[in-house]
Amino acid sequence: MSREIRPRRAERKPVVLAAQCRTQSGLRDSGEISDISREGCCIATRALLLRVGARVVIRPTGLEGLTGVVRWISGDRAGIEFDQPLYEPIVDHIALRHSAGEPVDIARR
Repeated sequence: MSREIRPRRAERKPVVLAAQCRTQSGLRDSGEISDISREGCCIATRALLLRVGARVVIRPTGLEGLTGVVRWISGDRAGIEFDQPLYEPIVDHIALRHSAGEPVDIARR
């Protein structure tokens, strides 16, 4: 089963942003978003075992939850496609506010 590789529809912006990730079954973990675009983000978690096609809710620090689908997995990182694209000025604000600094601590609390 092969999946068509499509070019990205929106520019990814590098960020360092703490977030919570929750699966449809209710499992949750702290994570770190490393890039974000209107269409989705890349998140790393320590303990969640996600699978391609799984539905998730990503709650970046200071924002409402964003629903989406896991589109790819590589090690502890997963690519999430949002159900609804973000408003571009919001993505720009997130990128500006969270573009520099040290990686966030994603240790379990």
